[in-house]
Amino acid sequence: MAALQENRLGKLLDHAVQHIPYYQALNRYGGLAPAERLKAFPVMRKSEIRAHLDSLVQGGRSKLVSEKSSGSSGIQGEVFMSRREQFNAIAHQTFLWEWAGYKLGAPLLQLGITPDRSGIKSLKDRLLRTDYQPAFEIDSAIVKKALAGYRKKNAFFGGYASGLYTYALLAEGMGMEDIHFKAAISWGDKMFPHYREKIESVFHTRVFDTYGCTEGMMIAGQCEQGNYHILTPHVYLELLNEEGKEAPPGELGHVVVTRLDAFSMPLIRYYLGDLAIREAPDNQCACGRPFPMLRQIIGRDTDIVRTRSGKHLIVHFFTGIFEHIPEVRQFRVIQKTLDGIELEYIPGSTLFNPEVLENIQKKIEAKLGEPLAVSFREVSHIPATPSGKPQIIQSFIGS
Repeated sequence: MAALQENRLGKLLDHAVQHIPYYQALNRYGGLAPAERLKAFPVMRKSEIRAHLDSLVQGGRSKLVSEKSSGSSGIQGEVFMSRREQFNAIAHQTFLWEWAGYKLGAPLLQLGITPDRSGIKSLKDRLLRTDYQPAFEIDSAIVKKALAGYRKKNAFFGGYASGLYTYALLAEGMGMEDIHFKAAISWGDKMFPHYREKIESVFHTRVFDTYGCTEGMMIAGQCEQGNYHILTPHVYLELLNEEGKEAPPGELGHVVVTRLDAFSMPLIRYYLGDLAIREAPDNQCACGRPFPMLRQIIGRDTDIVRTRSGKHLIVHFFTGIFEHIPEVRQFRVIQKTLDGIELEYIPGSTLFNPEVLENIQKKIEAKLGEPLAVSFREVSHIPATPSGKPQIIQSFIGS
């Protein structure tokens, strides 16, 4: 596995310096081993990718697929890939889901952020026996209706960690203790221990967490032993300390990842903004999988906004709105009471018109289906969490 990863890394770096304008100046490092050669490449953040997008894509974007990050850090990123590269990412995701026992076509209740299931998406759902429910609209009535058919079904439950947790909270509150899932598969945000405990106890199941990013990288997934295995044929993972050097096993490091099969727009040394701890290489997992492990993934504490009517809004409720608002570069939601929220925002580089705030208010209330008081406050800076990522929701209301 290590040799395969090294070989793929070398091919990617060769391609980048030969065909991607942004990296062509790095061709002089060709005599080094791939892992050493990688260190000459700059660490890339979302802001830098956006600033150099045209020089990072091979042959233009017209025939490529755009993939946008969820914006859960408050800043949305965008990358481009070929159809084949997109399908590869889906295959890697499915591979990790199979560790939970899932097979394509197994009944699946899935929480997602694309509620329009017309056309191809609707056909895919029917063929794969997927019951797709919105992750950003969660209240007791919706949860009761969605879960009604899963009392004796041999089905799986998948979605954002905060969405699965919210379903478990509301199901417990309604006394729906007869819901069973074969396994719960989580992605998208941090699976906190109290999330896992609640999901597993309410739905009589086990949680299999996956770790990746919307830009087409599946980084790691949990096996039946509960360990996170790094998908080394697909990614090259670095955990860097504050000096930019590799953190030794057992110590915190900033997650920097390179996708090894992305040639249309190489994502080399992509800074995710998460912190993680690598497991010592001599610690082998009893599952027998030949992948190195992460001891712990430390993400952002993505909180949940609650309304007085009993609705729960996860982070992707807001990112689904702001991805279509280019006038706002970054935002944070602060909740101190059930009666409303404060919304801090940093204007984008385009000419900012205060009318955009009225548009945001209308979109929030239309998506929520009820009024919600929103007070806007323009700021020049939104502080980061210890991982380096902004916290998009800061709630002072307990669960």
